[in-house]
Amino acid sequence: MKHVTNQEQLKHDREMSISEHLDELRNRFLIVFVLFGFFSISCFTQLKEITLFLQKPALGVKFLQLAPGEYFFVSIKIALYSSILLTLPLAIYQIIMFVRPGLTGQEAQIIIPSLLGSILLFFIGIVFGYTILIPAALSFFIKYGADIIEPLWSFEQYFDFVILLLISTGLAFQIPILQIFLGLFNFISSKQMLSAWKYVIVIATILGAILTPSTDPFTQCLMAIAILALYFSGISILIILKK
Repeated sequence: MKHVTNQEQLKHDREMSISEHLDELRNRFLIVFVLFGFFSISCFTQLKEITLFLQKPALGVKFLQLAPGEYFFVSIKIALYSSILLTLPLAIYQIIMFVRPGLTGQEAQIIIPSLLGSILLFFIGIVFGYTILIPAALSFFIKYGADIIEPLWSFEQYFDFVILLLISTGLAFQIPILQIFLGLFNFISSKQMLSAWKYVIVIATILGAILTPSTDPFTQCLMAIAILALYFSGISILIILKK
């Protein structure tokens, strides 16, 4: 019965005209735009709380406004980035609902869980960056030379540092999704991934240095370890899915 229902849904989708598809796409885009506007306004009203939340890892640091309007423009960026982050899962949901009728059953079983898993891993990466990497990097910079100079930072530069690190970590956490795609579509097998572990360690070390905006080796090592853990987790998941 379910198979018949899927066939009827696909038949109905094929009968939709181009204008109907465009209307549906426009409506879904409008929903995302309205949600983005709502979250933007909400983030502006909670700007103080968000700012204090971002400052929390930098204990003992005094932030300065080094140019006229610096905090104002940073506030706009904070609200925009926060609203994008909140809108992202709902935007992915709208994309799934738009493309779902055109997918075969096998494609839907691969693509839809992968998109949902990608969003989940991205947010896990952000949490990992905020709770582990940022405190480790800031602790190094604050303690280094603390007996000589007092840490006074530009809030804009601090915010750019935090955002770059969070986005980099979120992107790094997409590694298992990439592995699953490559494995399920038979571009590379789990055995080949596992046999390349020596090269992966070198690549993870390099990526740890590239993706981490700080220059301290401890934070870079943490990122490299996280990349390796993600890589071998991706292999394990692929082995399970292939059974």
